[in-house]
Amino acid sequence: MKHRLFLGLVILLSTIHYPLSTFAEDVTFTASAPSQVVINRPFQLTYTVNTKAKNLRQPDWSPFDVLAGPYTSQSQSTSFVNGTMSSSFTLTYTFTLMSSQEGTFTIAPATITAEGDEYRSNGLKITVLPADEQPTSNSSNKGDPQSSIHHPQSTDNTQDCFIRTIVSKTSVTEQEPIYLYYKLYFANVDIAQFTNNIKIPEYTGFLKQELENGEIQTELEHYNGRNYQTAVLYKTVLYPQRSGDIKIDPASFEAVLRVQTHQQVRSIFDDFFGSYTNVNRTLTAPGTTIHVNPLPSGKPADFSGAVGKFNLSHSLSPESGKLKVNEALTIKLDISGSGNMKLIKTPAIDWPEGFEPYDPKVTNNFRTTTSGTSGTKSIEYLAIPRAAGEYLIPAIHFSYFDTSTGQYKTLSTPEYTLHITRDGNSLTASESSNDPQSTIHTPQSLKEDIKHLGTDIRYIHTAESPTAKRSYSEAVLQRSGLTARSAVLSYLLPLILAIIIFFITRHLQRENANVVHVRYKKANKVAQKRLKAAKTALAAANYSMFYEAVEQAAWQYLSDRLSIPTASLNRENIDTILQEKNVTNELIASVDAVLTAAQMARYTASMSSNPAADAEALYNQTVTLINNLENQKI
Repeated sequence: MKHRLFLGLVILLSTIHYPLSTFAEDVTFTASAPSQVVINRPFQLTYTVNTKAKNLRQPDWSPFDVLAGPYTSQSQSTSFVNGTMSSSFTLTYTFTLMSSQEGTFTIAPATITAEGDEYRSNGLKITVLPADEQPTSNSSNKGDPQSSIHHPQSTDNTQDCFIRTIVSKTSVTEQEPIYLYYKLYFANVDIAQFTNNIKIPEYTGFLKQELENGEIQTELEHYNGRNYQTAVLYKTVLYPQRSGDIKIDPASFEAVLRVQTHQQVRSIFDDFFGSYTNVNRTLTAPGTTIHVNPLPSGKPADFSGAVGKFNLSHSLSPESGKLKVNEALTIKLDISGSGNMKLIKTPAIDWPEGFEPYDPKVTNNFRTTTSGTSGTKSIEYLAIPRAAGEYLIPAIHFSYFDTSTGQYKTLSTPEYTLHITRDGNSLTASESSNDPQSTIHTPQSLKEDIKHLGTDIRYIHTAESPTAKRSYSEAVLQRSGLTARSAVLSYLLPLILAIIIFFITRHLQRENANVVHVRYKKANKVAQKRLKAAKTALAAANYSMFYEAVEQAAWQYLSDRLSIPTASLNRENIDTILQEKNVTNELIASVDAVLTAAQMARYTASMSSNPAADAEALYNQTVTLINNLENQKI
């Protein structure tokens, strides 16, 4: 009864809340129609609003004629999911339009009044295609071997679909991207599906970058005098790797066509609905040839093959160019644009003597589109000056071939002037001049053999040692102030901790996989939980529930602790296993007494003169028994 009252209250509150939740939703008012239609063929345009509305004001339809409408319809739904109610409301206005003019036209937004406010829909752009040309006796399939056009009068509908190989350019320069895709055309035939029997060429001579096709969408297209439904089946971007004529082989796709058969009519239903069959057909997309022009002469000295349209940005850290000996210097370059981004090589920096460079850190953020690969290539150079003085870092150059102008272009950074001062352990020029054994190494004297650093004399190796270039991570350690020992410990300690956690987790998994062992370990915990429930029932004077809980606690504890399956659980097996575990006869007798008392009390509790005292005594007896068995460590 309480559950029914609660459910009714929830439904009542939800019903009261429903109008509030409906009006709290944002109002949306949208227009939709096909993006391509055929001249003198009707089509539908709909306006949809998600709340009750009125005063729909239509735009100027010209050059479209309104044949019918508006037809209004509305729908409303309510659902409960996980105790939460959701609702939706839709009001739709439908118009039937037609155009007698070819071209692309724009329909202005409509307006409507909802909840006291005026809302505008989106505008629409619709292309009106010409009608199918009438067939002539000599016009079939002339001029386009790819089209395989057959007219509506053809009885073989399997010929009314074909695939074209379409490329964005047939004459390009080396490394210039080409967008290639295979487009399906079909009319007067239904395509049930495509099989996995698809053969795509190898594109030898090209670097291939596939594009995600996503969900296949169909649209109307007028091609060679006829209107077809079209869909793009496969698309990729190709980068030619050599000059000359490169041939692309044909591709093939196997489709399942649903074709109407012209068999003898057997009944009125065959005549009315028609008869269809599925036919497997291999559709071949023809090959093509791409003429690749070589890159023109006059390449810049630092040109490394970049082709496209790019920009170069740069930064210096510290920005002032002032830092101390042994402090890190960072130069960052960002090469952005579109083209063969993945083939761009990292520009080199001519570091002056006295700088210790590290391997540059390169980060690529690219995406492939129909115009090629676009994005940003970020390069971070790191070097550490080892001597004080004034230094000049030459400009960094990046050269590429601009496909839009057909010329080479070079982008450059400015020259960086750096002022390096001594650190706390270095001597000034005046201090070292007092020492006849010391030599201060300015940029003009960097080729000297020795220099004085504090109280030590160290030799300068003009030849690069095997350890002169270090990894980027070593530079990061030096910048962060970590010593070699602390760096090793920072890597070693997490590894040791991970190994310890692994073995502990593995041990726990093995224990948990042993169901019998898990039941053995949790036997006392499960029993105490049931005894707690029994104590609650006893406090409420619910003796029936109390005795049931006590009996279940005793039997389940013995089953789990002695590893006896429930199907084999009886007093004989319990006594046998307890004897095998060297349990005293007195304790075995206590087990039998508790099981007997719990079982009998469930049926005789109503006849007891003092049921509360009897229940309390049994509860204490059961708790004592479980504690004694725990102490036996059976």
